[in-house]
Amino acid sequence: MRVLSFHRLPLEQVDWQVLDGFGDRLLMQRRGWLEFVRAVSGGEIVIAQLEQDGQTAGYFSGILFRRCGVPILGSPFRGWNTAYMGFNLHPDVSRVEALMGLEQFAFRQLGCLHYEVIDRHLSPQESADLGLACSVVHNYQTDLTRSEDELFADMTSACRRAIRKAEKSGITIEHAEPEGFAEEYYSQLLNVFAKQDMKPTYGLDRVKKLIEHIHPSGDLLLARVRDPDGLSIATSIYAGFNQFALFWGNGSLRPYQSLRPNEALHWHSMRHFKQLGLPLYDWGGRATYKTKYGVEEFSLPAFRKSRFGVIQYARDLAEKMYYYPRTLRRAATRHRSGRADANLRCDRALSGHAATRPRSGAPGRPGRSAASGTDWARSVRVGQGL
Repeated sequence: MRVLSFHRLPLEQVDWQVLDGFGDRLLMQRRGWLEFVRAVSGGEIVIAQLEQDGQTAGYFSGILFRRCGVPILGSPFRGWNTAYMGFNLHPDVSRVEALMGLEQFAFRQLGCLHYEVIDRHLSPQESADLGLACSVVHNYQTDLTRSEDELFADMTSACRRAIRKAEKSGITIEHAEPEGFAEEYYSQLLNVFAKQDMKPTYGLDRVKKLIEHIHPSGDLLLARVRDPDGLSIATSIYAGFNQFALFWGNGSLRPYQSLRPNEALHWHSMRHFKQLGLPLYDWGGRATYKTKYGVEEFSLPAFRKSRFGVIQYARDLAEKMYYYPRTLRRAATRHRSGRADANLRCDRALSGHAATRPRSGAPGRPGRSAASGTDWARSVRVGQGL
């Protein structure tokens, strides 16, 4: 493999227009987004110029920060609400070679003891022989180069009905101004998480920083749904730049879900970015409810390496300890929901059988339930055991 050298650039020497001109440039590598992550992490922005045979081969973007005193290079790091960073490279430069050169830059030049990188243009196949530890990140995306009719047809029939219902219900969708939007969005987000007896993984200040640092660039779409009376019932945050659009977050009020504001928002944003000429729509993570929009799944390698094994162990343990209580609460919510649904089905079964069940010893009559007495008794036992 050819050797790529990394040289960290002082921020005042970075030509951001040159970097933004790369065809593989993502909105999470733009200065505004990096400033947002810097504010969230308390770290410092790192821009490195990659050189090969004395020529500029590309650039690397990341954040240098400390966690429990350990210097870490994240590009990105878990918990930043940022999916990808990595490299911007000329077409003839190998991303694998760039990744191989990152270790020396992180450990020797920056003095880090751990680094992580997720590059959206690196595939699991390309990185299989690198010998680096990696996990696989699963996500959904939508190809916006197709016609609106094709995009709509790929959705499930239930999703299409929901969008049509939203259009007929009299709701309106507007592009909101930043003032006060963070508070409005976050209050609705809390309403969503309350359904599962949970809280969001980030606070209101995170949303404020996102809007403060990124909205001036024009990359953010702040969208709001109002019901026919003018009440705000749902909000969403989307972002887009170059070849890539992103769904960042969504909040809504549960009493108004019958108006289907969320489906209307997602369909609106897809058409919005399509009209702007962005070919790819990223759903910001995998969740079951997103599959109804006709998404396609893709996978990316997430690389991380520690200079010492104990740091890698501590990092993985800290992540498990953080997410384990949330996993338990989510499982408990599903269990309670499952019990409620089962009891409701049982009540319906009992009421239906009670209306048609013959008196003890009475002969069968027309209109009697087709279920036998044994089946009916079994349904009672099942209901009591839930």
